[in-house]
Amino acid sequence: MSTELPTTFDPAAIEARWYAHWEQEGLFRPARPDAQPYTIVNPPPNVTGSLHIGHALDNTLQDIMIRYERLRGKDALWVVGTDHAGIATQMVVERQLEAKQDKRTNYSREDFVAKVWEWKEESGGTITRQLRRLGCSMDWSREQFTMDPHFSAAVTKTFVDLYNDGLIYRDKRLVNWDPKLKTAISDLEVETQDVKGSFWHFRYPLEDGVTLADGRDYIEVATTRPETMLADMAVAVHPEDERYASVVGKHVVLPITGRRVPIVADEHADPELGSGAVKITPGHDFNDFEVGKRAGFKPAEMLNMLDGEANVCQTADDLVPEEFLGLHRFKRDGVDGARELVVQRLKDSGHLIPHIAKTKKGEEQELDAEPRTIATPFGDRGGVVIEPWLTDQWYVDAEKLAVKPIEAVKNGAVEIVPKSWEKTFFNWMENIQPWCVSRQLWWGHRIPAWYDAEGKAYVALTEEEAQAQAGEGAALTRDEDVLDTWFSSALWPFATLGWPEQTDLVAKHYPNDLLVSGFDILFFWDARMMMMGQYTTGQNPWPKLYLHGLVRAADGQKMSKSKGNVVDPLGLIDQYGADALRFFMAAMESQGRDIKMDDKRIEGYRNFATKLWNATRFCQSNGIGASTSIAAPKAIHAVNRWIIGEVVQTKQALDTALADLRFDAAANTIYHFVWDRFCDWYIELVKGNFDEETRAVAGWALDQILVMLHPFMPFITEELWSKQGDRADYPLITAKWVDPQAEVDAEAKAEIDWLIALTSAIRTAKNELSIAPGAKLEAFCPAPSALAKSVVEANAGAIERLARLTAIHFAEAPAGAAMQIAAGEDALVIPLEGVIDIEAEKTRLSKALEASAKEAKSLEGRLSNANFVERAKPEAVEKARADHAHHVAEVARLEAALARLG
Repeated sequence: MSTELPTTFDPAAIEARWYAHWEQEGLFRPARPDAQPYTIVNPPPNVTGSLHIGHALDNTLQDIMIRYERLRGKDALWVVGTDHAGIATQMVVERQLEAKQDKRTNYSREDFVAKVWEWKEESGGTITRQLRRLGCSMDWSREQFTMDPHFSAAVTKTFVDLYNDGLIYRDKRLVNWDPKLKTAISDLEVETQDVKGSFWHFRYPLEDGVTLADGRDYIEVATTRPETMLADMAVAVHPEDERYASVVGKHVVLPITGRRVPIVADEHADPELGSGAVKITPGHDFNDFEVGKRAGFKPAEMLNMLDGEANVCQTADDLVPEEFLGLHRFKRDGVDGARELVVQRLKDSGHLIPHIAKTKKGEEQELDAEPRTIATPFGDRGGVVIEPWLTDQWYVDAEKLAVKPIEAVKNGAVEIVPKSWEKTFFNWMENIQPWCVSRQLWWGHRIPAWYDAEGKAYVALTEEEAQAQAGEGAALTRDEDVLDTWFSSALWPFATLGWPEQTDLVAKHYPNDLLVSGFDILFFWDARMMMMGQYTTGQNPWPKLYLHGLVRAADGQKMSKSKGNVVDPLGLIDQYGADALRFFMAAMESQGRDIKMDDKRIEGYRNFATKLWNATRFCQSNGIGASTSIAAPKAIHAVNRWIIGEVVQTKQALDTALADLRFDAAANTIYHFVWDRFCDWYIELVKGNFDEETRAVAGWALDQILVMLHPFMPFITEELWSKQGDRADYPLITAKWVDPQAEVDAEAKAEIDWLIALTSAIRTAKNELSIAPGAKLEAFCPAPSALAKSVVEANAGAIERLARLTAIHFAEAPAGAAMQIAAGEDALVIPLEGVIDIEAEKTRLSKALEASAKEAKSLEGRLSNANFVERAKPEAVEKARADHAHHVAEVARLEAALARLG
């Protein structure tokens, strides 16, 4: 027996109740030891994080696949957990200390890390609670954390193995140094911003009376970072630049420091840019570092002029004047830094070459530097300018690890969807640089390396093993650094299952089946999982990688807090329900495209849920309850055979779409079946004719809807499933996927599709000609097809009720005004004498047609104007396009209406 539904659909009332039930009953991971596995690992959000709209998209897509495969009987495992997020988490705890006038350095490392664990236990579960609100059917019984003991063991083993295989090494290289966080960060964590700056030109005097061919006794260099000249080690010129051929191998003497540096030939110098000569600071510029190495400088010999906070320190040659020591690299908090003092001293000594600019009046004026907009690197966490800094760090030989992932994508062992991302993947992987994996933090996986008094490193799983390597009596000190967070998360597909232990979970669920990821972490995470998966297990972590786009603001802009256009998914859930938000995400997820937020669309999907709710209430009111069969019931009536066939086709289309990861196609397939075929047509066609067969078929068809829609809208479907019958021991979440065990009945399909086409054509024509929807008319079909005859004969009552045709005569229509409509291959004539004033209607339609055609032409002209499209506000261009499309459609509609009148 069914349980009567409330009149109003209220998502909030059912969502929390059903999620708690699913989780408490262990329904996210039912025991299916003999079933085929299906495994997805959730990209672990930062433990500091809160659910944002990108998470909502990412997790909705994963949940659709997990719920779908669970319904198909598989042992569906969705691994969930959080990332320890080294930098982000340490920043959160340090800010809390600062709010209490306290700081990290007041504590020992062990005591500070204990405080971070305290914070994690108290406040680290925010995003996991929010994922539950979205309906994510994750295996919470095995929730993972990248600092769990078993995970830490996997991280340590991987590091040691890589070291022993020569794939991890310690090297002195330039890194992206964040002076605020006082740690190295990766290239992927650097954001480039355009900043207003300056371009200074200096004279570097040639030594020993040497001159250029034009008689000058100096070389002109230019820079946007004048403070770095305190650590200059060379001047580079192009080997084919004749202006400097005579001075290659000679020296200049630097102003301020008096350092004598060589003039070297290197193709890095571009003769077409500026003077063609470039100052070289190997210890503070990535390009200069490579030039320095080619010039014969070893990294250990390269000069460093900044400390970890980007304040000036003394160089190894002791040539930086005292007045510069301790200054910040440039002006900060209104206080001049080394940059400003260098410029002033060079100006005082006559080594600054002024920039001559013209005022608006055309008058020349002398400036210290040329104003320029400079692409400047900032740390995405610290928010300050990144400093290239020479330091000892640990590196992974990513070039060697990238070989097998590249091969896997090329030979199809790993499929990237959409395929258009392959080019980007190959470009990055084939040009990959050594991966700096050490971070100067306290929170994270501490590097398993110990040093003796001479600085020799001993890498081992434990301190005892390191001591054994070093020998008795050797005093060892552990490396202070921790590993890059992305190093540990690269092990996520298998370490979460218990690796390096060969657990049952590893044996059954690795490799995983699919990874769903934003394209923005393709290199941060996805590619590195491929590297580590191949290295540690010899297998690819998954055969398929799906990359979705970004969720953008309604105007297409990227969301950001600074723009104030960030959308809170929890607010949308409060307003429309989780099911509506989930369905929006799926319906809008078109491969290779970003999603524009659209509250109206989400509201529309809330209305879709309400329509299904009301359709179920209607079924209940007519004695239609739960089906007792997975297979389709036996049916004689054409309308019932038709709806069974529609279920068959919808199931096939859904299976195809989800196999291809076409979430938009899948969502639109089930949407149109529910709204158009079942609610709008089937229910209308069977109204008043609820015999035993129809009740059985209608109840079965509604059950199939709930099953097929469940992956997209889990809450409302489970609620309706439970209210349609007493089946507490057979919840929808673990029910069986649709299996009609029937075929499309071609005869029934042709009959009902003809009836629908007739009704739709009549309703459209009435709307176009302003005829009242309820007006009853007659139709004439002088040359009916066999199909037309059989449909009319079998469905006279439905035709009168739905199409409002009192009769269809198989004869010539009487003379006089009439309109024509089509149903399938049949043409029908409907007399209009006495129904409307034909001439007045033609006049009205003609005027409306003329107005719409004129407006469409005007908008077409505006949109074909490049100045308008490029310079107008995006919302104005978008509105013009929408208006143009509307008027083009109106022209077509009005022309069709006039054609009907002859």
